[in-house]
Amino acid sequence: MNLIVDVGNTYVKFAVYSQSKLKEKIIGELDDFETMASDILKEYSDINQSIISSVGRLTVSHLNALETKVKVLQLSHELKLPFKNLYATPKSLGVDRIALVSASVEQFPDNNVLVIDAGTCITYDFINSKNEYLGGAISPGIRLRYRTLNNLTANLPLLETEMPDEIIGNTTNNSIHSGVVFGVLKEIDGVIDDYVKKYPDLTVILTGGDTKFLSNQLKNSIFANSNFLLEGLNFILEYNSQ
Repeated sequence: MNLIVDVGNTYVKFAVYSQSKLKEKIIGELDDFETMASDILKEYSDINQSIISSVGRLTVSHLNALETKVKVLQLSHELKLPFKNLYATPKSLGVDRIALVSASVEQFPDNNVLVIDAGTCITYDFINSKNEYLGGAISPGIRLRYRTLNNLTANLPLLETEMPDEIIGNTTNNSIHSGVVFGVLKEIDGVIDDYVKKYPDLTVILTGGDTKFLSNQLKNSIFANSNFLLEGLNFILEYNSQ
C-alpha cells in the first residue's frame, strides 16, 4: 500500500492508496504532521512506500517521522516523470504542478489537457496530445484575493467566501464578493475559452480546495476532481517503483 503526503500552503493531506484505489484521506494542520503520520501508519501497517510533495514548510523532523518507518520518495523535477517537460525553467516548476500533470497523463493519455488547481493560488497547467508539458499560469486564489483586499487597504473588511447574488454589488461587502468571486469565475472561463480557440478538443480538469464552490458556476464543460493531485502523486510513486 502507498502513503501519499501533500504538504500545501495551508494544509497537509495524507492519503492511503491500494494500487489506484483511495482507502482513506485525512487533512490537518502542518503542526499535527507527526501525530497524523504516526496514527495513519499504525492503522495501515501494510504501507510499504510513501511519496511527499511539499510546497509548504516541510522540515527535517517531518521527514524523519516517515523515513524511520517507511521508504519515502520526495517529489522533485529530478525524478522519472511520465511526460516531457518543456518548461523553460524546469527546476522552478512546482511539485504540485508536476503531480497534476502526471495525473492527466495517466487518466487522459494522448489528449490536450488543461488542469486548473483552485487553491491558495489558481494554477493552470497544459500538456498537449504529444505528452509535452508546455507550461501555464499562476494567479491569486479566492481566499488570497479576499485577504489582499483587507491587508492592502485601510477600510475594506476581511469577509468569508460567499457566492454573490448579483454582479452589481449594492454594499461594500456585496461589491467585494462580486469582485472576488465573479472575477475568479470570469478569469477561469476566459482562460478556458482562449485555450479552446487553439485546442478545440481540449479536456479541462478542475481540482483544488475550491473545486466544489466553483464547479457548478463555470460556463465551460469541465471534469471536477478534488483528489486529482493525490492521484498524480500515487501514479508518480508507482511509476518510479517499477
